Amino acid sequence: MAFEPKILAFSCNWCSYAAADLAGASRMQYPANLRIVRVMCSGMVHPNLVMEAFSKGADGVMVLGCHPGECHYLDGNIKAQARLAVVEEMLDAYGLEPERFRLAWCSSAEAERFVEVVTEMTEAVRGLGPNPFRPTRPEDAQEVA
Repeated sequence: MAFEPKILAFSCNWCSYAAADLAGASRMQYPANLRIVRVMCSGMVHPNLVMEAFSKGADGVMVLGCHPGECHYLDGNIKAQARLAVVEEMLDAYGLEPERFRLAWCSSAEAERFVEVVTEMTEAVRGLGPNPFRPTRPEDAQEVA
């Protein structure tokens, strides 16, 4: 059986989640292995949430927010950008490839960009293989999203 990665995306309610909704309403095709968690702002996604997703079996994690300067909460996406360095350090400390995490901007009208970003992420993680911390026994697994 071919490996299909589990990708968890924390999506800003105002922009990237709306782009995902527009992509679905427009019947655009994007990977079905994406699980979206709607957050009010990408700045609310703490690095510990990202690492918890990996510990529970996610093969890749994304934080999708508004373009810089377009944040509904003024500077939430700037906070998310600042946390990128912390996430990268944590990934390195755990021995996970930095390609398993991605921060991207996507406005509510950019359904095509949303599809492009999540497809690229899925292909990149597919090439990396399963998360080495993914639970192998069913009784150890806690479903990601």
